[in-house]
Amino acid sequence: MAADRAPSLPAVATDPLLRVEGLHQHYGGSHILRGIDLDLRAGEVTVLLGRNGVGKTTLLKTLMGVVPSSQGCIRLDGLELAKLPSHARVRAGFGYVPQGREIFGRLSVLDNLRMGLAPCPASTPLPPDLYELFPVLEQMQHRRGGDLSGGQQQQLAIARALAAGPKVLLLDEPTEGIQPSVIKDIGRVIRHLAAKGTMAIVLVEQFYDFAAELADQYLVLERGEVVMRGPGASMEADGVRRRLAL
Repeated sequence: MAADRAPSLPAVATDPLLRVEGLHQHYGGSHILRGIDLDLRAGEVTVLLGRNGVGKTTLLKTLMGVVPSSQGCIRLDGLELAKLPSHARVRAGFGYVPQGREIFGRLSVLDNLRMGLAPCPASTPLPPDLYELFPVLEQMQHRRGGDLSGGQQQQLAIARALAAGPKVLLLDEPTEGIQPSVIKDIGRVIRHLAAKGTMAIVLVEQFYDFAAELADQYLVLERGEVVMRGPGASMEADGVRRRLAL
């Protein structure tokens, strides 16, 4: 009898979906990001780690165009985006879940999700798998976003970012201030999205164990520079946990 075989997984692309080269960002007289190089591939989760104030959130905002870069290249599928505004980057394939979620508290869950379709043609329907990923949102679709718990709002923010079918998903501290059961749900969704092999995911995270479980590659930032990087499977051996505790 033939030996059982593990089910095949989608192949991870070898060419970068997103390439960032020599990225610098200044805020006033402060030099925040210093020569960031980063390759993202579809099907991979890239984890950004570091203590508070080292530039992780600024890096995501710079990729999104929320704050301008002062130097460097940001290429998505070969398209140079560094000089384009945020809405053009969303149309090109970026999805962004900011720290603090920033949902529209007075709008219904359904209308919050529809806001994620802003870059799409007016007749574009919501992807049906949003409710499969986050069943609680279907149950609460007519409730105001501000009436949801913190964990439910986080799920809503992620679903809104997924509505337009991004190629690159940027997640800034998705586990911050939410209950453990929802953290598990978010981890499950991130693994599912990565396994599809069509999207690159960037995760800024303070919760080391959550990050280590999901990381295909990691980067550690200090003072706006990448000081460590490597495959996610080697984080413990590389001493990342110790480095973050210093």
